[in-house]
Amino acid sequence: MKYFWIQLVLIVGSVSMALVFIRTWSQAKNRAWKRIAFSLFVIVNVYAVLRPTDVTWLAHQLGVGRGTDLVLYVMVLAMGFLTLNTFLRFRSLEKKITDLARTVAINEGTRHNGERLGAGSASGSTPDAGAGADADAAADAAADSDSVKA
Repeated sequence: MKYFWIQLVLIVGSVSMALVFIRTWSQAKNRAWKRIAFSLFVIVNVYAVLRPTDVTWLAHQLGVGRGTDLVLYVMVLAMGFLTLNTFLRFRSLEKKITDLARTVAINEGTRHNGERLGAGSASGSTPDAGAGADADAAADAAADSDSVKA
């Protein structure tokens, strides 16, 4: 009963994390092993809060002085894993964005060159239609140059 309030706060925090994770479960693009690992983390966390002497016993079995030291070491490893995972995810996203930007630039360049070389005005039968296409191409070019500056 001595540690009731801190245990309550820690368990509510763990359950809240689990609920947020479950609530965004369909949106999370995590692999199954990450979901399982997070679920195990929450279960072990709640168990460790309810039975801190078991954590101290495990720490002694592993050659660590105190249970809090063991928890600290495990959290350092977990933080390293999360940092590496985030770095790899950002690197993958940057590559995808770069590839997408290159594809868009090539497609837009091809379209602008086609319009400039007369492919766009060949479809119009009147001179006004050709002039309208040239005005549209000029407006598109101005808009593209503004978006590149931004």
